[in-house]
Amino acid sequence: RSKKIEVEMNRIDAKFRELKKAGRTAFIPYITAGDPDMSTSAEVARALERAGADIIELGIPFSDPMADGPTIQRAIQRSLNGGCTVKRTLEMVKTLRKDVKVPLVFMTYFNIVYNYGVRRFCRDAKAAGADGLIVPDLPMEEAGEVSREADRTDYRIILLAAPTTPVERFKRIAARSKGFIYYVSLTGVTGARKALSAKLKSDLRALKKATKRPICVGFGISSTGQAKDIAGSADGVIVGSAIIGEIEKNLGNKKKLVKDVERFAGKMARAVHKK
Repeated sequence: RSKKIEVEMNRIDAKFRELKKAGRTAFIPYITAGDPDMSTSAEVARALERAGADIIELGIPFSDPMADGPTIQRAIQRSLNGGCTVKRTLEMVKTLRKDVKVPLVFMTYFNIVYNYGVRRFCRDAKAAGADGLIVPDLPMEEAGEVSREADRTDYRIILLAAPTTPVERFKRIAARSKGFIYYVSLTGVTGARKALSAKLKSDLRALKKATKRPICVGFGISSTGQAKDIAGSADGVIVGSAIIGEIEKNLGNKKKLVKDVERFAGKMARAVHKK
């Protein structure tokens, strides 16, 4: 009977349960679907799982990515130029699900979801094999419809909190966020940073007292040292721009691109898992 429950559980919840038992922090890499093209980004996703990713974030490209810095903006532009659409991203996930076992989480902007149709998006994303959704420009107060539709299909809506979020508001976000809480490590857009906030660890300690929901930290994490440092205080470490940087170095050589991303992600995974 317990095995049956495990199979029916959303992959994100099952993953965090498994990691908690093992006393490990999740390594969560981000890539933009369709960057630099659909087939290469699918190969990169497979490489990330081989490298030790616990969850993979897939960005659905949008023309006005307001939370993203220059590196991810360029990835989104390459993806859009290559003809990536919501439909093609869903097809890619369907294909990946034949051999990729880790949870897959979409990250995109509300305009994409709204235009596709909220109910249809949640239903089709879940049917394709995706497990959750992060929408950076969707505040808690406006997330009701998406949350309701997602709950119908056991799809997880992951809300964001930031260093400027008061504790009382954080508690409300934590109560409504499913799967995990995405904690933005800095005030600003995505992008590799040489140093992260000195307050980050003490902020995380305070927030962990306010919720049992996993807290995963993203924005700005670019080195194995930073990843290892944060892994001691967070339930998950999200790395995006630094991985896109590896893709950018090898746009002329797809084989080397996949290999280099796998090598870089492997170093990050080991740093997070050793903490």
